[in-house]
Amino acid sequence: MLNQMQKIGKALMLPIAVLPAAGLLNRLGAADVLNVPFMNAGGNSIFTYLSLMFAMGIAIGLSKDNSGIAALGGALIYFVLNFGVIGVNENINMGVFAGFIAGLMSPLIYNRVYDKYEGSPYFNGRHIALLLNVIAALLLVAIFGLIWPTVQNGLDHINGYIVGAGSVGAGVFGFANRMLIPTGLHHVLNSYLWFAYGSFKDVTTGVIANGDINRFFAGDPTAGTFQVGFFPIMMFGLPAAAMAMVAAAKPSKRKATFGMMLSVALTSFLTGITEPLEFSFMFLAYPLYVVHAILTGISGFVTNLLGIKMGFTFSAGAIDYALNFGLGTKAWLLIPIGLIFAAIYFAIFYFAILKFDIKTPGREDDEDEAEVPNAGVQTAVAGLGASENDVAPTGDKYDIMAAKYITALGGPDNFTSIDNCTTRLRLQMKDTSIVNEQALKKAGARGVVKINETAVQVIVGTDVEFIADKLKNELHK
Repeated sequence: MLNQMQKIGKALMLPIAVLPAAGLLNRLGAADVLNVPFMNAGGNSIFTYLSLMFAMGIAIGLSKDNSGIAALGGALIYFVLNFGVIGVNENINMGVFAGFIAGLMSPLIYNRVYDKYEGSPYFNGRHIALLLNVIAALLLVAIFGLIWPTVQNGLDHINGYIVGAGSVGAGVFGFANRMLIPTGLHHVLNSYLWFAYGSFKDVTTGVIANGDINRFFAGDPTAGTFQVGFFPIMMFGLPAAAMAMVAAAKPSKRKATFGMMLSVALTSFLTGITEPLEFSFMFLAYPLYVVHAILTGISGFVTNLLGIKMGFTFSAGAIDYALNFGLGTKAWLLIPIGLIFAAIYFAIFYFAILKFDIKTPGREDDEDEAEVPNAGVQTAVAGLGASENDVAPTGDKYDIMAAKYITALGGPDNFTSIDNCTTRLRLQMKDTSIVNEQALKKAGARGVVKINETAVQVIVGTDVEFIADKLKNELHK
């Protein structure tokens, strides 16, 4: 079940990836920036039809061959379901959930029939899937037309509890969000609060926006509750933790550690992508990671207690902060608060690393730093069709990394499927027990998560897509 939930979490990232484009158009076209109405309207349109984006994006992510036909099926189910339930009960508003359900249903059908009846020019599996999607959508209308009023009432009560919890609710969300990072399920948690929770009617367009992110960009002064707390952590706290690891590194390794940690610290500060940094200490010092999650929760609590509101399109980095500053409330306070969190993070991490001799980057024992044997690389190269006499793989850096990854992951025959999200490889293997975690880290991986006997995640960073493409190319030669 965990593996399936992770697939859903990964699929959610595809439609979420369009939000930075929407945010840029929205903000750059706004009256207080460039005042270009058509740009602003274009950005708003993406937020308005985000449910449809989810229906199509999730369907693509979960279909076996990332099919556009599965995406079309998701759109068909979404339209029939979203407007069909209104015909059953005009008070029903499924919002983004209609997109989620459509995106999940379409690949369930598509994956069962897409490769059937391939000899027929029209009535082949892919076209049959579209017809079955319409039938499935009608069944979903009958089901959700009956049960959704009850579900909607329950969600309204949840909304009331979250609103009533105020700053505490935002703090609990921040803590839970970070604690789910190791499993990759934080995207599932985020989806409801960021894209479905609450509603706000835009007085200019009359369009109703749902979700903390959408409402923030629609001008809802109460939105940003479940986003603002991440800014002090991602822009200041985690980069300070990275510098603490540099300061605690062995003198002989400090320069190399600084180069590595500077890159992940800048990534966190500018873009809000934190996984490469978090995985540098997540498993080496899990108590420190729990402290990090608690501090994230405290940040959410404090920022909301002070009445600060701020939102983002992708993540809480400096780029989003600069672009969306004009929409925020008391957004300037995030800078001094962030500096305070930076001091706290540096002090805690530096003291804990030295006190408990934690083997963070730059503090590894010399025997742990031994290079991956050339024989392993030779095996990988030979497995990819090169000569066993080659000392090391040739080509660009991603070719070299892919060869080393294949070796560390048990060789070409150990792979079942290769996928990726924003920062991590999501791999299905025949046997994860033969995966060499140390070799993966020597090849450039930030961390390794073995989900079960056949599933493993390798945290790479923002260039993960290049690695994934190289792996697929090499394994299909």
